[in-house]
Amino acid sequence: MNRFTGKVALVTGASRGIGLGIAERLVAEGAQVCITARKPEALEAAVDQLGGKEHAIAVAGKADNADHQADAVAQTISAYGRLDILVNNTGINPVFGPMLDTDMAAIRKVFDVNVFAALGWAKQAYDAWMDRNGGAIVNISSIAGTKPAPGLGAYAVSKAALIHLTSQLALELAPKIRVNAVAPAVVKTMFATALYEGREAEVAEAYALQRLGVPSDIAGAVAFLASDDSSWITGQTLVIDGGVSLTGGV
Repeated sequence: MNRFTGKVALVTGASRGIGLGIAERLVAEGAQVCITARKPEALEAAVDQLGGKEHAIAVAGKADNADHQADAVAQTISAYGRLDILVNNTGINPVFGPMLDTDMAAIRKVFDVNVFAALGWAKQAYDAWMDRNGGAIVNISSIAGTKPAPGLGAYAVSKAALIHLTSQLALELAPKIRVNAVAPAVVKTMFATALYEGREAEVAEAYALQRLGVPSDIAGAVAFLASDDSSWITGQTLVIDGGVSLTGGV
């Protein structure tokens, strides 16, 4: 399929894992993409994996830095002439344990990256292109944002906020811009290693489909929500969890 021929996307946190998987899917369907992350070397390798600068560029920086956001959006439009799709994939989870035992500064940082950065990227894309030309925004939330998650309180609450931000922006930016989200369960990436390493089979037993997710599982859903195939869908969060919620798992 070539659903994204002539379209341009920006995917944050895309040097590896889910973000890179999303960028790969968009490029495979004809898009040109800008990928962002903190480490230039990893981004350079990812651009090569995506087929080089004809298909992808990279801009290194911190996702919650407003200057980086503006620069990445400007470089995307300079390189490819437009910005049709924004995928807010960057997320952090540096703390584990009860929220009242967690350093408040660490919780603020989680919200800065997982919530406020997504809003900042959306504003930059809106101001630079989407206000006049329309577009689609897809936020990467988490199944942890749909109900309390033991030990993952700060992360879970931030992802719940991202789900609500998705519906709020969908209302405010309609009809020209659609805003949706996906909420994955455990996906086999470096980010989620601590949740399954050394006990993958045991963890997968809780999933109706008897396996954990892989980045391509999320990429396919994001591509659908970013494409015209979902042109009558906005403000929704699609849970992608291999059926773990059917068994009461997180």
